[in-house]
Amino acid sequence: MRKGLYILLTLLFCLPMLAAEKPYTLVIDAGHGGKDPGAVGKFSYEKDLNLKLALAVGELINEEYPDVKVVYTRSTDVFIPLQERADIANKNGADLFLSLHANASEAKDAKGVETFILGTEKVEKNLDVAMRENAVMKLEADYKTTYQGFDPNSIDSYIMFELMQNSFMDQSLQFAEQIQKRFVGHLNRSDRGVQQASFWVLLKTACPSVLFEMGFISNPEEERFLNEDASIAQMANALVNAFGAYTHKQAVKKETLIIESSKPVQPIVAPQALPDTTAKADSLRVDTLPPPQPLTTYYAVQICAAKIYLEPTDPKFKGQPCEYIRNGEWYKYYTAADTIRSNVEASQKKLKKLFPDCWIIKFEK
Repeated sequence: MRKGLYILLTLLFCLPMLAAEKPYTLVIDAGHGGKDPGAVGKFSYEKDLNLKLALAVGELINEEYPDVKVVYTRSTDVFIPLQERADIANKNGADLFLSLHANASEAKDAKGVETFILGTEKVEKNLDVAMRENAVMKLEADYKTTYQGFDPNSIDSYIMFELMQNSFMDQSLQFAEQIQKRFVGHLNRSDRGVQQASFWVLLKTACPSVLFEMGFISNPEEERFLNEDASIAQMANALVNAFGAYTHKQAVKKETLIIESSKPVQPIVAPQALPDTTAKADSLRVDTLPPPQPLTTYYAVQICAAKIYLEPTDPKFKGQPCEYIRNGEWYKYYTAADTIRSNVEASQKKLKKLFPDCWIIKFEK
């Protein structure tokens, strides 16, 4: 009896500790896929753009936030039912759900980014968008059974959304606002705002969730932009910055946001001139070379990251003198480097007026 009681007490004591060790889980949902192409442009499919961006975001999250668990609803070109996407999030205990999409409109000049949260009022405002995204369920066999009689093409079916309250609406709104802020303020994209709509996949996820429309594939100019590798890298960086700002506000209440990579980062140095091959061999004797110098630890304010080299005059730097370090295929641009951390923290507070999501990095050189 005592032994059984001891085991029970041990389990009760350990359960909170085990729960506390659960990693923060981000579920990234690449909309459409497989037999469902989504919106179709002149030369590309929405499903492919969604997947490219999803994988780029996940890769960058793994690099910048190694403690975050990234789960994809799909990582290849396959068809995943709407309900299954929500089930994946719920089974993995998602803390945040990000669904990625590209928009379309009969108006060829329609452009810009918008982020949706679940709408519980004014359903009719974005009914056409909701109907288009929910219509994918009709590709499933016996979809009315799976979706409890819901008809994505019937206005009456959407009344249920008005009757259901979402306990995660405030958090979803905060994340959505962070996304719009970075795409509009940092990437200069046209702002279509944060919207409410009746998306099934948002209704069924038991966590804060948003659906992001990266641009209009029906607009020739935006379709070209969305298909560029540099654009995918920029959008991924903006989404990860929004994620960092959102989770920071949720978890920590302090002025200085400090996110340091767990990986050592080495600065890029200018290439050295090659030795004159006509010089005598003894001029390069080892004993004539200077001894190696110890590395110095520096702190700096990182402005942004990109998979491409950015010129010093790039508008993203907003006139600030920036240097960069290379980590894998990413260029990380920073300013205000100093060996004294408190000096960098003071610089960061000033720079936040220009770069709200800037953070502090540490490296050696």
